[in-house]
Amino acid sequence: MTRVKLVSRVSRPAVGHACSLLAVSSRLARGLASRTSEPPAVSGTIPAGRVGSNYAMSNGGGVVSSSTHLLDLLEEPIPGVGTYDDFHTIDWVREKCKDRERHRKINSKKKESAWEFTKSLYDAWSGWLVVTLTGLASGALAGVIDIAADWMNDLKEGVCLSAMWFNHEQCCWGSNETTFAERDKCPQWNSWAELILGQAEGPGSYIMNYFMYTFWALSFAFLAVCLVKVFAPYACGSGIPEIKTILSGFIIRGYLGKWTLMIKTITLVLAVASGLSLGKEGPLVHVACCCGNIFSYLFPKYSKNEAKKREVLSAASAAGVSVAFGAPIGGVLFSLEEVSYYFPLKTLWRSFFAALVAAFVLRSINPFGNSRLVLFYVEYHTPWYLFELVPFILLGVFGGLWGAFFIRANIAWCRRRKSTRFGKYPVLEVITVAAITAIVAFPNPYTRQNTSELIKELFTDCGPLESSQLCQYRSQMNGTRAYSDVSSQPSTPGVYSAMWQLCLALIFKIVMTIFTFGLKVPSGLFIPSMAIGAIAGRIVGIAVEQLAYYHHDWFLFKEWCEVGADCITPGLYAMVGAAACLGGVTRMTVSLVVIVFELTGGLEYIVPLMAAVMTSKWVGDAFGREGIYEAHIRLNGYPFLDAKEEFTHTTLAREVMRPRRSDPPLAVLTQDDLTVEELQTIISETSYNGFPVIVSKESQRLVGFALRRDITIAIENARRKQEGIMLNSRVYFTQHAPTLPADSPRPLKLRSILDMSPFTVTDHTPMEIVVDIFRKLGLRQCLVTHNGRLLGIITKKDILRHMAQMANQDPESIMFN
Repeated sequence: MTRVKLVSRVSRPAVGHACSLLAVSSRLARGLASRTSEPPAVSGTIPAGRVGSNYAMSNGGGVVSSSTHLLDLLEEPIPGVGTYDDFHTIDWVREKCKDRERHRKINSKKKESAWEFTKSLYDAWSGWLVVTLTGLASGALAGVIDIAADWMNDLKEGVCLSAMWFNHEQCCWGSNETTFAERDKCPQWNSWAELILGQAEGPGSYIMNYFMYTFWALSFAFLAVCLVKVFAPYACGSGIPEIKTILSGFIIRGYLGKWTLMIKTITLVLAVASGLSLGKEGPLVHVACCCGNIFSYLFPKYSKNEAKKREVLSAASAAGVSVAFGAPIGGVLFSLEEVSYYFPLKTLWRSFFAALVAAFVLRSINPFGNSRLVLFYVEYHTPWYLFELVPFILLGVFGGLWGAFFIRANIAWCRRRKSTRFGKYPVLEVITVAAITAIVAFPNPYTRQNTSELIKELFTDCGPLESSQLCQYRSQMNGTRAYSDVSSQPSTPGVYSAMWQLCLALIFKIVMTIFTFGLKVPSGLFIPSMAIGAIAGRIVGIAVEQLAYYHHDWFLFKEWCEVGADCITPGLYAMVGAAACLGGVTRMTVSLVVIVFELTGGLEYIVPLMAAVMTSKWVGDAFGREGIYEAHIRLNGYPFLDAKEEFTHTTLAREVMRPRRSDPPLAVLTQDDLTVEELQTIISETSYNGFPVIVSKESQRLVGFALRRDITIAIENARRKQEGIMLNSRVYFTQHAPTLPADSPRPLKLRSILDMSPFTVTDHTPMEIVVDIFRKLGLRQCLVTHNGRLLGIITKKDILRHMAQMANQDPESIMFN
């Protein structure tokens, strides 16, 4: 039976009451704060059903005591009280109250001495310092990952004899022996066939290069999955679904730890170099959040407060997108729109600063050698015309359809992986997918090359200096386009051949991305989705361009396209298609448009991007409102209340609360009628996470809420430090213990761990209000009362289960598995 704690909207203003009571005892607040630290644990995998069982069997994820009494000041704070177990949800209200009390204490002491004033300055600047360190580390790691991935990706095709640490492009930079037509070939760079067989052409060299390409791809993939499986199981996947869940207040120890950071950085390079249909942009957000989590432990302000720590993680996620796309502003908006649960104005400024620092460091490293933050930075020099909105919107429709199809297909495959024996062999699965990818990808030049380089080629506007097969018609026409009745064609057979290869590459990317995302290696979704959209967009752009050439006298083209001037830019269509497909998969809007805008550097193309992205979102939402990250959160059973999801049903709190008619009575504690033995029996016979405390079984009048964890810690601490605590000792949650006979054992006072202001609602409260309260206050549970009498409890899991039932879904098969 699942329980959760609810919001008080009846007898008293619970938040303010809790904060004021906390302020009474600076000693207790100091004790609680000093013990909420959660050291970054060594990563480990979540056992099957762990999230579900730990969270499901909660009588309430209750809050630690957020209040105390003046007479309790004489009691020593209990070590361990106020911390959270793994796979549990934090109490945002208590954490915020605790931070306010810490801040008041610092302000009250800063005038006492120069040392206290210095400490107050350090506390005030610690937030800026931690985001600075996070930005520096994120930018440095992103630069290392970019350089290493490029080098290892080229290693599949050959080596640079003059300098082994150079990739193909760097190897040929200083060569004076290359021609303009073959500027990517130089004597210093040797393919594996040249090194092993001594020949560069012929069937034998092709087979050798094919074999070495596949060999290196399988080697990189095998090493990546083995490192993840042995050292850091949390390093797999994108990481964004889990980061969204963590930022909502969920505890996953080790997911942002040092081992996860180390293994994710190494295996991300290997996974990208293996040629799998994945990207490094999503995992870079995970890497940046690991840096933010690790640096937050250097500052007590963040290490001892889980809510404050999540402000750092929000800034870190902005830095991750900043270095992934070279888009600092887009990173801030991504953190605000997509991943953050609580985003105050102060976090907005610090996210902006972290993104700035990370981008500056990456620009200083210059990993791509083009003085840009991204590999596929482009600049277009021709405007877009009004009639082009039609193909742009059609690309948005394609992006929405692709996003809806991908989400359903990928979730179906991941669910099958979780429910069958196939999921027990992650190494075999990765090797199989890598082998199929390498074998199919090598014959096609557009699938053989790195996906980021493919996007760069598709984005690039054709000109006299471009040697791509897609631009051969440019060379034939000396870099100009003549819209006149002449017999020369604007394209050559090479362009048509490239179109067929792009069509095959589109099918290949669509199929392989479905099976690749979710493998037990670091795998991002941004770059594969953008590649699919860019391929489709380039095909559409070339088609519109050819249409304009052959039918230049049509009304549309005659009105907008001048003779002898550039009219259609196929690279722009590729950019719009990339944004549409990424928007269809993730359902991002504002942040996505800004990210792509920062890639191009021109405000002129905002309207096409906005039209395509909004169209893709509308089309995708017609088939399902959740994006790929929300779908994976639901698949993994994380307790996440999506702020974007609307709840419009007319149910009441009494219809959702536990216990129901078929359930056993609500497990409660009385304030002064229990012995230690009876209390331990209740704890051992139940798996609930917390217990309401009432005056008596007859009155059912609510006193407070006590956490299971805090009760257990308090009993163990009392037995260790206090003499006379026995099994028949009375347990009191009251302010004063009554006078006992002389031969009675010493009583156990637990008032200090009691939450005196638990959130409550009446049984007639509409559920849409309850859901909003849970979302906006980050509650774990809430108690339900009627005329002051305790009736039941609503937990976060109850909310999620009820929302699934209202959506005609089976909660037992969808959530917490």
